[in-house]
Amino acid sequence: MQKFKIHILACISLLLLACDTPPHLSPLNSESTIVAFGDSLTYGTGAKSAESYPDVLMALTGLEVINRGIPGDKTQDGLERIDTMLSTYNPDLVLLCLGGNDFLRKRKSEETKRNLINIIHRIQQNNSEVVLIAVPDIGVFLSDADIYEEVAKETNVPLIEDALSDLLSDKQLKSDTIHLNQLGYRKLAESIYQFLHDRGALPAI
Repeated sequence: MQKFKIHILACISLLLLACDTPPHLSPLNSESTIVAFGDSLTYGTGAKSAESYPDVLMALTGLEVINRGIPGDKTQDGLERIDTMLSTYNPDLVLLCLGGNDFLRKRKSEETKRNLINIIHRIQQNNSEVVLIAVPDIGVFLSDADIYEEVAKETNVPLIEDALSDLLSDKQLKSDTIHLNQLGYRKLAESIYQFLHDRGALPAI
């Protein structure tokens, strides 16, 4: 009986450990396609052409990184165009960074969360992987909006936390109140690059 109890406890421990293990990504290769899907922070507003984070990430990885950032897009806009993007590019990996314009326009957080979950489900149904990039909520002291951790847990996707919040808290890395500058986008790309290594998508550094 004692051995049975120990066995059960061991199984429970393993299950808890599995739940706490962050989701990994499939390895990318030279034929892989990454799509950066988002709004003006993906597009690169505030920096010159070829200085957006997708451009810098493409240079760092040597992989194709397609910039599908549209300034002003809300999560509802992203939901309406996600299927077209998937059928056009059939990406191996999607970097999803949306929500900032929802916060600026004071959309309900439940709506933003629901749209993000639906976008991720569409991507997963395409057999593409997703990395969610947390966006800060509006406030004096910037920090990730709570919904991103909730969305990541509910959809079991990797979440890049604090990167944008930290960068947008530094005036030297901003071109205006809500956008990064050239150096800010480079640092964001470097954070994503390191994250992809850590989660197994890229070879170890």
